[in-house]
Amino acid sequence: MKNIFFSLFFLSFLSTITAQENTNAPKPFGPLPSQKQIDWQEMEFYAFIHFSLNTFTNKEWGYGDESPELFNPTALDARQWARVAKEAGMKGIILVAKHHDGFCLWPSAYTERSVKNSPWKEGKGDVIKELAAACKEYNLKLGLYLSPWDRNRADYGKPEYVTYFRNQLKELLTNYGDVFEMWFDGANGGDGYYGGANETRKINTLEYYDWDETYKLIYKIAPKTLVWGIGPSEARWIGNEEGFANATNWSLLRQKDDLAGKVHYSEFMSGHEDGEKWVPGEADVSIRPGWFYHEVEDDKVRSLDEMVDIYYKSIGRNATLLLNLPPDKRGLINEHDIARLKEFTAVIQSDFETELLAGTKVTANNIRANDDTFSAKKLIDGDKNSYWATDDGVKTAAVVFEFDTPTAVNRVLLQEYIQLGQRIKGFTVEAKVDGKWKTIATETTIGYKRILRFDRVLASELRITITDAKACIVLSNIQAFNAPTFVRMPEVSRDKNGEVTMKSEEGNRIYFTVDGAVPSVKSILYKAPFRYNKAVQIKAIAVDTLEHKSSAVQSARYGMSKEKWKIVAASSGDMNSVQRIIDGNPATGWSFGDNKHQLPQEVSIDMGKVITIKGFSYVPQQVGNNLDLISNYEFYTSVDNKKWTKQSEGEFSNIKNNPIEQIKLFSKVKSRYIKFVAKAGIGKGNSVTICEINVIE
Repeated sequence: MKNIFFSLFFLSFLSTITAQENTNAPKPFGPLPSQKQIDWQEMEFYAFIHFSLNTFTNKEWGYGDESPELFNPTALDARQWARVAKEAGMKGIILVAKHHDGFCLWPSAYTERSVKNSPWKEGKGDVIKELAAACKEYNLKLGLYLSPWDRNRADYGKPEYVTYFRNQLKELLTNYGDVFEMWFDGANGGDGYYGGANETRKINTLEYYDWDETYKLIYKIAPKTLVWGIGPSEARWIGNEEGFANATNWSLLRQKDDLAGKVHYSEFMSGHEDGEKWVPGEADVSIRPGWFYHEVEDDKVRSLDEMVDIYYKSIGRNATLLLNLPPDKRGLINEHDIARLKEFTAVIQSDFETELLAGTKVTANNIRANDDTFSAKKLIDGDKNSYWATDDGVKTAAVVFEFDTPTAVNRVLLQEYIQLGQRIKGFTVEAKVDGKWKTIATETTIGYKRILRFDRVLASELRITITDAKACIVLSNIQAFNAPTFVRMPEVSRDKNGEVTMKSEEGNRIYFTVDGAVPSVKSILYKAPFRYNKAVQIKAIAVDTLEHKSSAVQSARYGMSKEKWKIVAASSGDMNSVQRIIDGNPATGWSFGDNKHQLPQEVSIDMGKVITIKGFSYVPQQVGNNLDLISNYEFYTSVDNKKWTKQSEGEFSNIKNNPIEQIKLFSKVKSRYIKFVAKAGIGKGNSVTICEINVIE
């Protein structure tokens, strides 16, 4: 009896093995992902938490001399962070355990610069411990960010610091359970406190930390941890902090060239078709202009339109999305951020609520060895481990989905079976409308996931044609959806003279308010540009006249108009060009400083009358590869253009990677004249650019 049972079990086992090792299966092609990378890619969407001393000093980058006693959240609740992330559909949270100022959110045994010397919980607290418990409760994965750069440490730049850095890695990877991602920032070396030295220190980022040995240490302690960032990483920065990948996005990278300093970060947005290693992209972006919480940004949370675009240009372009949700001084994710996140989550959920291809008749013009194991039906069976494959050498093929009745479609989702490599270089999507094929899209890469948005069509059939591939085609999933109409917010602008202009998509009407009230179809109907030169908050919506659907609310806040502003003096450049910094148009700018006129450079402005201001903003150049950004500044005020008082000085931290409007606040002061001084710029050149200077009333 035992022999019969054993024989039956053995035959069943052989049958299973034979099925799994189908001799007709395509062979792997090119660099392949590890299981760790596959699991990471399948997370798709997770949160970033920037919360530290910077939250309480209103900085983006701390200098390193801030007192740990400033860290004192009144209501820190890591469970709230986890709950917000979970409700948004996120799969994990990456916490900034230590930023560039060196302050540690855990009671590290290797430094006194940590929560143990803060008043929070009388020095007995541990933010990482609380978040690890919250992630476990909400079934989220925990990730950690440890800044390699430390502007506080006296030994930064010396061999002893690398030992300190690795000791802290050991603490983080052994005391808090599994860490799904270890995040290393690319900002390394520069000016800092450095134990009182107050100097600039330069290092060779690729050599100083001995990344090979550091990675070996990580993998020895935590083999499940994926390492992101500098060195021989398993995932790459997407090359910007705006949250998007390029439409062509390979999960491959010429990492040997990258480690040799031969790859410009802008190439990360597309990866390398000929890359020798699998290094997929992670798109990081903050829900606010800055990475840490600043109260002045409460009305600058990214719009719903931006958030939706970010989703489709990150997850929809073969990348993961790491969205920053910075807790405020209470230690809670702010209500403004939560409200926007809920709106965003609702749109994405409704876009993919009903899949349309599962019940269709599906056929392909090539099936590998006529084997049903690789038939086109595998594209709609809901099994991520099954796939449609073509014969070896067949790099172009088409698959057709036939609906029972004409069906409205405006989204298509495609996935390659990346366990066998990323292969597809080009594809088209067509819809049969009224008996004729209509080309909907012509695209390039797919990878783990590609999502296309297009105008709604009433299709009787859909045809996906792979037009180019590196090897035989291996696709695991194709889906289609009919997302609800999304009405984009209107554009609102105001020029120097106070003339307000609004624009929207064709066929929409715009309704607005100037008193801060939420607009509706009962509000003022926009018909033509109008003048409004006082301080105002304009709120506007666009309404689709066919479906009567409204957009999210566009909000634009303006101070007094600049019609009376004049340039008093500029240290270089012609006066006509200088006028661009006060023309109300952030797309135009003025470059000043050259080999004859080296930094610092300055400009003085007459605002036309004495007003009370509490800060200023500098809008840098937004478009181009060489933005000529200002890194350090001084700002002065005067009532008579003779006696000047310095109101603010410092750095525009992280402006290189995040060239957004820079806002600096100070105590209220009466002023008619303002002077802006560019002390230093990013890079080696002497030229810097200003697109707009504004004051905050």
